[in-house]
Amino acid sequence: MYLVEALYHLLALLAVSIFFLILGIGLLYLGGELLVRNASSLATRLGISPLVIGLTVVAFGTSAPELAATLASALNGASDLAIGNVIGSNIANIALILATAALIYPLSAGKLFLKRDFPVMMAVSLLLIPFMLDGIVTRLEGGILVALLIVYLVYLLKYDRDQLAPDDLPLEPKQPLWQSLILVAVGIGLLVLGARLLVIGAIDIATRLGVPEAVIGLTVVAFGTSLPELASSIVAASKKQSDIILGNIIGSNIFNILAITGITSLIHPLAEPFAEIRLDIFIMLGFSLALLPLFIMGTKGRLGRIPGGLLLTGYIVYIILLFT
Repeated sequence: MYLVEALYHLLALLAVSIFFLILGIGLLYLGGELLVRNASSLATRLGISPLVIGLTVVAFGTSAPELAATLASALNGASDLAIGNVIGSNIANIALILATAALIYPLSAGKLFLKRDFPVMMAVSLLLIPFMLDGIVTRLEGGILVALLIVYLVYLLKYDRDQLAPDDLPLEPKQPLWQSLILVAVGIGLLVLGARLLVIGAIDIATRLGVPEAVIGLTVVAFGTSLPELASSIVAASKKQSDIILGNIIGSNIFNILAITGITSLIHPLAEPFAEIRLDIFIMLGFSLALLPLFIMGTKGRLGRIPGGLLLTGYIVYIILLFT
């Protein structure tokens, strides 16, 4: 009887947090559905490919939580946490989110993705190494990162129309441009709000159950900032939209380094020895580089379920090693 009363009391205390969890999951699904559906329509109306929409609008929108978390960490003097959030998110994007999407639906990579966007992601990832060797990402280096982002965006938008074949776009746009823009913005907003509510609920539940704060930070908070990418990629995989998924993940990784690290260091230089996360940079590079042979060796250039499972297994091993 006492156990039943204690359980009832615990559930009463956690009622709001449980409600936040359920509401957050619902908003993530709804936001992902709105974003993916209207991103394709937006690509048609603008005359650009779904891949570029994924690389820009979808990627930048779903990376909003990482930007907020990184800025907050830097302004509070936690530079290791700030840059660690960027690196950890990039690892999760490939080894968790892309892998999960591949388990749902094998992902096809076009020649443009392999020749242009993948090399750009690798180049900006490598750029982190010399920028962090002296233990500080200065405002000048932050400015360089932001400038490179602007150059990349101009290049994408300028040359995508020339390289886009008519068959790459749906034949008929389903709705006017303004409606697509509004619904894409609403979808991104719901994703961010849903992730925030889910994290708040999870942190409160974990805290009340006595889970250590460090464990909460390494799991719930880190995973929470990647929830928008995960939700939108799962929805896109269920709709068999490889370009949106690849653009979202690769674009998010590029955005995380160039925009988040760049903007954050412009506002507040990231000054730390970064010793504890230098190995993680090479792990990020390893997961990123592994994509190329996995796509090339896949059937018809696809990232299938077996490679997706291998990536996900690697991520689980990485998380276990983090704790040990």
